[in-house]
Amino acid sequence: MNTVKEVSKLAGVSARTLHHYDKIGLLSPSATTKAGYRLYDETAIERLQMILLFRELKFPLKEIKRIIESPAFDRARALEDQIHLLMLQKEHIENLIDLAKGIQVMGVKKLLDFKAFDTRKIDEYAEEAKKRWGGTDAYRECEEKMKGRTGEENKKISEDMMGIFREFGEMRTKRPQDADVQALVQKLRDFITEHFYQCTLEILKSLGGMYAGGGSMTENIDKAGGSGTAAFAEQAILIYCQK
Repeated sequence: MNTVKEVSKLAGVSARTLHHYDKIGLLSPSATTKAGYRLYDETAIERLQMILLFRELKFPLKEIKRIIESPAFDRARALEDQIHLLMLQKEHIENLIDLAKGIQVMGVKKLLDFKAFDTRKIDEYAEEAKKRWGGTDAYRECEEKMKGRTGEENKKISEDMMGIFREFGEMRTKRPQDADVQALVQKLRDFITEHFYQCTLEILKSLGGMYAGGGSMTENIDKAGGSGTAAFAEQAILIYCQK
């Protein structure tokens, strides 16, 4: 567990920012001490990393909350976007360093080159990523379906979905290609289509990777169905998608 001070130092955000994220329900502490101090575990820090990525992409906080709490959220793809964006920023900084060193040696009049200040590559990639996360058909469909539901209705849907993963957990002694296991994958796919968005084979396969990809989603699935449930569900989904 990490304190607010430790997380602030690790992530480069102020304690005030962390308190604000908690207040608006974007990032709640994993626990609170008797003295009232907030504590954050690895799952919470992972969520903060996702939040900071979308802040770099200029998303408003309200929109970030919707994205990372949506079943359509692809954690692996978000990390890829973050790595690529950081590499572009690294390249930009290295160009500025080279320019500054050149000016130091040769003087500004000898180096009238402003290419190092060009941030178009970063801006273009950020805009592409923003469109991808805020404008996919699945995301829009999910938003539309969730718009008319109450908090209690959303909670019930989440519980029902975890119920499907409990069924996966009960089938872990079977082979993922067995007919009843594959029927359960179909049930999961139908459930997602009904309550969130059209679950294509491509999306289902991506979701399977997310389920077993670690972090809070894997933990919640394994908590519902027992250790190894997320990995078993992913195996069953991969077989289903290959048919």
